Amino acid sequence: MEKTLDTKSRKLWIRLGLFFAVVGPGIITAMVDNDAGGVTTYSIAGASYGYALLWSLIPITIALIVVQEMASRLGVYTGKGFADLIREKWGIRVTFYLMIALLVVNFANTLAEFAGWAASLEMFGVNRYVSVPIGAFIVWIMVARGNYKVVEKLFLIASTVYITYIISGWIAGPDWAEAAREIIIPPIANQPTAYWITLVGVIGTTIAPWMQFYQQSSIVEKGIKPKDYKFARIDTVVGCVLAVVVAIFITLACAATLHPAGITIQFAEDAAKALRPLAGANASTLFAIGLANASLFAASILPLSTAYTIAEGMGWEGGVSKSRKEAPGFHAIYTGMIVLAALIILIPKMPLIPVIFGSQVMNGMLMPVTAFFALRLVNERKLIGDAVNSKRYNVLAWACVAFGAIGSFIMVSAMIFPNLFGA
Repeated sequence: MEKTLDTKSRKLWIRLGLFFAVVGPGIITAMVDNDAGGVTTYSIAGASYGYALLWSLIPITIALIVVQEMASRLGVYTGKGFADLIREKWGIRVTFYLMIALLVVNFANTLAEFAGWAASLEMFGVNRYVSVPIGAFIVWIMVARGNYKVVEKLFLIASTVYITYIISGWIAGPDWAEAAREIIIPPIANQPTAYWITLVGVIGTTIAPWMQFYQQSSIVEKGIKPKDYKFARIDTVVGCVLAVVVAIFITLACAATLHPAGITIQFAEDAAKALRPLAGANASTLFAIGLANASLFAASILPLSTAYTIAEGMGWEGGVSKSRKEAPGFHAIYTGMIVLAALIILIPKMPLIPVIFGSQVMNGMLMPVTAFFALRLVNERKLIGDAVNSKRYNVLAWACVAFGAIGSFIMVSAMIFPNLFGA
């Protein structure tokens, strides 16, 4: 009996060891998705519409898991990045246009990260002309002078700070019964045009196209093999669920406090400031700490994702563990995005709100396109053998792509015909 228990205990420890050896890409990718742009979008949703958009986070969670799981599986079974596979399948022209679109969206998002970092530190009395250069140097040195294992550990530590949003949302004292009711029976009738645009922004900020590229590339660089894929899948699912839980609590914090008071916001730090008189100094401080962490975290990941994507698409050497001599293009893109974004944020009276929210809407419109590419690739038996999607999984995956495409269609229709979906 004791030998049996020892054997089971040993197997459990081996499995845990394998899981922690594989864990990282899924959790990091999903958690960083709650960046400054994401926090802003969820805050706007809660402040403007209360609990009325919470329902969308349920199907969004399913879609996020499906899309990220396919990217993860492609990375494990092919040993290649997403852009690399797209180039091989559809050629350099398609890849080039996709890279340009991602570069524009990712750069707009990087601007949002430095804006969020600057704004959150200003709440603690730190001038942006001090905080932005320091933040830019931190995110640059971490990747430029580090290696993948060290950088991944730092990113995992940063992921734990997101608990501040959960605590902040709890302190705000949301009406749990009303929130549950509006999740079960979505209040979508007679909503204004802005509601549908915000909905697509929520979809876009939660299932951002860069996520598929980054997670697949980081899995390849980490060297996860097919025999360990079940642990990579757990890593992906856990990360997606945790990310949406954080998003829910950000929305709840603003829905419970700002919406009843009739306070509308434009950026995440507005929510942090407004929480102080409504939910107390602790909620406000925790919200600001979460914003600072999220902004700096994402300011590292988004340029990194872009560097991975363009390097793969162009067939260049790339990776955190590669030196500047080994991967000059990769490091040039990473450095260039950080420096340029930081400099733009330091321009006085720079109108960033349209860029920030617009980037989230662009994410929502681009998501069905990248998900379509992933679906086509993950069904290529010559690429991943028997690991292709099952028929049932394909039905679910195509439904997720349709969900994103319909959301984009509704948004564009609502902008062209403002009275189509409500006054």
